[in-house]
Amino acid sequence: MDRDELVADCRVRAATDLFAHMWDPVVLAALGSGPRRRSELRAAIGGVSDKVLTQSLHRLLASGLIDRRAHAEAPPRVEYALTGLGQSLVDGPMRALGRWAEEHGDELLDAQERSAPAV
Repeated sequence: MDRDELVADCRVRAATDLFAHMWDPVVLAALGSGPRRRSELRAAIGGVSDKVLTQSLHRLLASGLIDRRAHAEAPPRVEYALTGLGQSLVDGPMRALGRWAEEHGDELLDAQERSAPAV
């Protein structure tokens, strides 16, 4: 990639923005095992508020990474699932990042701890 191509609206920025929100990759990972209802997502993730989960789902839908399917049942049932694009992100870069974190996570945390100001 040419240095001149790294502008505010470039593809690299768009891709890295997918990891800018802490819960988005977590939601994607939770959907990696298959479609889930909202309540199942909250239970699987743990620690995410309803508001934050809603925001994350909206961002991921807008990015084309997940799909929302409403089933015509009583009571209504809505499921979220990875799209092909979302699956490619989970299977590719997210899996690679997970392997890197397993291999180098301790080094990263140690470096951050050393550079943290003393309290």
